Amino acid sequence: MTGYITKGIGGFYYVKTSEGVVECKPRGIFRKQKITPVAGDVVTLETENGGAVIAAIAPRRNVFVRPPMANLDVLFLVASTTQPTPSTLVLDKLSAIAVDKGVQPVIVCTKSDLAEAEFLRSAYEKSTLPFIRIDYATGEGLDDIRHWINGRLCAFCGNSGVGKSTLLNALLPDVERQTAAISQKLGRGRHTTREVTIFEAFGGRIADTPGFASLEASRAGFIPKEGLEHAFPEFGPYLGACRFTGCSHRSEKGCAVRAALAEGKLSQTRYDSYCAMYDEVKDVKEWQRPKGM
Repeated sequence: MTGYITKGIGGFYYVKTSEGVVECKPRGIFRKQKITPVAGDVVTLETENGGAVIAAIAPRRNVFVRPPMANLDVLFLVASTTQPTPSTLVLDKLSAIAVDKGVQPVIVCTKSDLAEAEFLRSAYEKSTLPFIRIDYATGEGLDDIRHWINGRLCAFCGNSGVGKSTLLNALLPDVERQTAAISQKLGRGRHTTREVTIFEAFGGRIADTPGFASLEASRAGFIPKEGLEHAFPEFGPYLGACRFTGCSHRSEKGCAVRAALAEGKLSQTRYDSYCAMYDEVKDVKEWQRPKGM
């Protein structure tokens, strides 16, 4: 029997199968191999000593260490236009991590009746990242999000105060009651649970990821300097066209990326984020890189 892990708590895993949700434990071999099953894993179950066990984990397309989850397709980056003021650097860090892991980032602008929606839109119009503006009065943008969820495993992230809960409640009025009921069933209070829970909606799946705040970008993933240029998809057409091999796109002469920036083909804020991220990792040696990233 196969299925996917919807939640793991206290050494037990809950696997959604064609026959319903099955509670099980992983075989001991995984501990020896230092593999921890996570929400989103596609697994094979077998019966052992009268109970179900996870016998195999299918190859993962990607895995996040924090929050622990696998096989994510879409990451919605929820940004408020004000209160708190959006940080394009934080958004760009998270979108870069997503791209690096083969996940599609989607920028979602909430509170768009307030100040800086235009600032955010212009920051991303020259990137390849989808940009969705939410207007709760008209419902604008909600169908776009439902479209992205359909057939995919998705997660929402963003700092507290950006309107993530308001957005989820607008999409799924029952979501708060559902997650509270799940937490109660598993013997956890709503505010103490830190585990990822996956539930189905709009023909796809949504991962409820407590603790997946923008502030944890450094724990969500690490991109070495040589991989950073690929994490900004709009740089793609210019890579390989620089005068020097191994161009860092920061100060070298004959840089095709900087030429595109000068011609207005790239966003200044996105380029500034790239430079800031490059400076953060340029001196990190191989042995200093975070394990499991």
